[in-house]
Amino acid sequence: MSNIATPNIDYSNMTEAWDINDALMGGTLHMRTLGESYLPRWVNEEKDSYKKRLQTATLLPAYEETIRQNVGRVFASPIKLADNVPDKIIEFTKDIDLEGTCLDVWAQEFFSIALQYGIAHAFIDYPRIDVSVKTRADENEIGARPYVVMLNPRQIIGWKSENIGGKIVLTELRIKENVVENKDDFEQTRVEQIRHVQIGSESTWRQDSTTKKWYLHEEWETSRTHISLVTLYTKKTGFMQGSPPLLNLALLNIKHWQSQSEQDNILHVARVPILTAFGLEDGAELTIGSSCATRFSDRTMQGLEYVEHTGSSVNAGKESLIDLVEQMRLAGAKLLRDQNTSTKSIDQTQEEKLQANSPLFTMASSLEDALDNILDELAVWIGEKSGGNVDVITEVELARKTIDATGALAIQSLRLSGDIRDTDAVIAYQRLGLIDADAKPEDVIQELKDNAPQFAG
Repeated sequence: MSNIATPNIDYSNMTEAWDINDALMGGTLHMRTLGESYLPRWVNEEKDSYKKRLQTATLLPAYEETIRQNVGRVFASPIKLADNVPDKIIEFTKDIDLEGTCLDVWAQEFFSIALQYGIAHAFIDYPRIDVSVKTRADENEIGARPYVVMLNPRQIIGWKSENIGGKIVLTELRIKENVVENKDDFEQTRVEQIRHVQIGSESTWRQDSTTKKWYLHEEWETSRTHISLVTLYTKKTGFMQGSPPLLNLALLNIKHWQSQSEQDNILHVARVPILTAFGLEDGAELTIGSSCATRFSDRTMQGLEYVEHTGSSVNAGKESLIDLVEQMRLAGAKLLRDQNTSTKSIDQTQEEKLQANSPLFTMASSLEDALDNILDELAVWIGEKSGGNVDVITEVELARKTIDATGALAIQSLRLSGDIRDTDAVIAYQRLGLIDADAKPEDVIQELKDNAPQFAG
């Protein structure tokens, strides 16, 4: 018998890489709880010795910091809503998820999830309305409105799709949810359920605590003509599938975690010299201290000396860690550069800035499209033709918005001399940030002609 909680095969194939992400994003304390999963116990290492080594292991947060820095590069300035965004949707963006989160803050978390997992989802939902509410006026009266639910890719355990008119269309979705239910005055319980979304209907399934079987908890009809899911890919591997774009960096960070533990262990050994006694009789007591002395009758046969580590392996381990750090920096910087550029030195990498046509800049453009699609889905619910557009201002675009006076004068000179077309001039001004980048050049030209005839040739 089929189980509603059984994940898709494609879902299961993605979880191994996601586990690595979750481990590193959890930091040192979480890595310690994972024990031998990422810090193997050595052959013949005693359990107590391993436990002590694990408890003192520390994680260099290279992966986590790279994720956060890249999110900051994409959101160099607050998101800007275009003039074509309807007033109602502008109000929605002030509390996009009905939990008090504005669009700008919500989008940063949305992009962070996509950057970690290679994929993130937004489900546009609408409150379940009582049957007595029949018109939009009634809905407005009770304050019902669409909202956006951010979904971690781990939550979507199953999906189905069809090829309709040459386009892959989502037809079914299974979402793992946790809901909190109030029991008594002060008691609450957390319940895991599977939400089954289909075109025209939805249902929730819960697991019986005794039999462990899943049963139908609720079901209801909806007015959906499609499944309102918007998916953002940062590294797409297939429909509804993604892989962490910084997986190589993550693997290097795991290696550093293991190597750092080994280095800490050898440092402990090297720092503590071992006292060796020669010719001490069996059972004889030896007291060590600044106020104590040991007497031997034969100097040639008996004595004490400290044995110390040569330090060669310590230096080798240190160099290995430095090399790993450099590799991680290079791996993290690959998102910032054009794919066709050559590998740079470590000093250059540290000063790296986001470049146009880099993978990260492309991801930012995908985010912009995804947010536009979310606004369009909100518009469908309230009967608007379009939700309008947003502008995600990255480091690159923020730099462009700093007016380049020399460039602007050069464009003007070329235009007045007739060396470039009106369209080319507008596009050049858009690149300098002087004209809205989303505007159509021909519309800009017409508006300039209408309002400023002197601009026309």
